[in-house]
Amino acid sequence: MTVRIRRVTTTRAGGVSVPPFDTFNLGDHVGDDPNAVAANRKRLAAAIKLPDDHVIWMNQTHSSHVVVVDEPRTDAVDDTDALVTTTPGLALAVVTADCVPVLMADSRAGVVAAVHAGRVGAADGVVLRALESMLAKGARAEDISVLLGPSVSGANYEVPATMAADVEARLPGSRTRTSRGTPGLDLRAGIVRQLVGAGVQAIDADPRCTVADKNLFSHRRGAPTGRLACLVWME
Repeated sequence: MTVRIRRVTTTRAGGVSVPPFDTFNLGDHVGDDPNAVAANRKRLAAAIKLPDDHVIWMNQTHSSHVVVVDEPRTDAVDDTDALVTTTPGLALAVVTADCVPVLMADSRAGVVAAVHAGRVGAADGVVLRALESMLAKGARAEDISVLLGPSVSGANYEVPATMAADVEARLPGSRTRTSRGTPGLDLRAGIVRQLVGAGVQAIDADPRCTVADKNLFSHRRGAPTGRLACLVWME
């Protein structure tokens, strides 16, 4: 028996935040009015037809820390960048504005994970740590499906050559050239290679680049700004 997996990605539209967080900012750490963020989060929960405390948020710190959650909560999970659950109806949320949101699910085993994979966390192995946590809960790599959400593309992610080399050494496949011919990073490409190497076969990527698509928030394009949310849950 399999469970139904739901994945959702938000855009900038549909909220109450004012510029520069306009309008559907879901990040509570970027300087936006806390009341606006709370209203946007409540609106999101209503849109996906879940109680407010069934949407599980993280206080992300660019770590490789993974936390397993098994019940509703009103406060964010502190100091973590990946959530795993086997509880249906708990939507695990990642907030980003260029980093890679990674949504993983095993519909047979009934395990899902949401990962915040920025440059530091991805290179430090946060995606593999989350995968290991899923496997410990009964998931099988060959049964896991993955969606990589909108993030900065390699064409628009310029970094110093030494940084590109360092990340490539720890996340092979991520070094690239930008559209200007300068050293760059494509974190999604590196994460895909990492997951394939771990036995995961069903991997999809949202093609949108947060820098290029003005319907999405992008820290690199213009900070301060809001945050998108990507969520995964089992029905």
